[in-house]
Amino acid sequence: MRLLVTGNEGQLVRSLLERGALQEDIEIVATGRPALDLSVPETIEAAVRNIKPDVIVNAAAYTAVDKAETDEDLATLVNGKAAGELARVAALLNVPIVQVSTDYVFDGSKPDAYVETDAVSPLGAYGRSKLAGERAVAQATPNHVILRTAWVHSPFGKNFVKTMLQLAETRDTLGVVADQYGTPTSALDIADAIITVARNLLSSDDASLRGVFHFTNDGRASWADFAEEIFRQSKDLGGPRAQVNRIPTSAYPTPATRPTNSKLNCDKLQVIHGVSKIDWAVSTRETVTRSLSL
Repeated sequence: MRLLVTGNEGQLVRSLLERGALQEDIEIVATGRPALDLSVPETIEAAVRNIKPDVIVNAAAYTAVDKAETDEDLATLVNGKAAGELARVAALLNVPIVQVSTDYVFDGSKPDAYVETDAVSPLGAYGRSKLAGERAVAQATPNHVILRTAWVHSPFGKNFVKTMLQLAETRDTLGVVADQYGTPTSALDIADAIITVARNLLSSDDASLRGVFHFTNDGRASWADFAEEIFRQSKDLGGPRAQVNRIPTSAYPTPATRPTNSKLNCDKLQVIHGVSKIDWAVSTRETVTRSLSL
């Protein structure tokens, strides 16, 4: 099974390369700029045809949430138009596409976990651009999975875990938002889920395997809860730790408004694709351990 994964250096791309290397029957080909540049959709078809994938995974994206507020045209080009072009090429080649999306398509006002059929209502430019991508993919081909996730961390690149550990090297106390909720999610676990989904898509034409799904790790936390768990684990491993000062969102203003509730219900993916749930604190452990050893 050959998976074409968009991007070169992202957390999910690197996680897919690592997880794919553990399975002898999988070849993962990561391709990004300049050969495949999502900001230049005209590069997409030739790059995809050259690789001849069995499945396309669109893991690359414009992810600068705050910058997107003043750069929405580029965000929409990369996350919207380019995603649709990838899906168009997937349809031409008769291969499935997995489009990675985000909790930011929701406004965060629901008190409970979001299910796939809940109404979408992005609060900002990034969410709007990712929703445009979802719609473009769905319009271009029925042979798709849109996989929404949230609060991604990994041993790779920049993320909340690594930022907290770095800040704790020089600061005793950190203010962390305590009134936004979601589920910290390992990119390594997302990679495992995507590989399972890709296998299922190739093994069956069943329409129920296609459509919109949610995947995060299991459980619920605030950013402050997440930080406290990171420092608890870091302390156990002899790493840095800091005291968490639990602050409201209003004390940490950002250009883009974040959803108050980013919790996603992942039951559908478990039932239909057989992807098991892993507690978020358990998956955080690997990221903390490996980040400390870098």
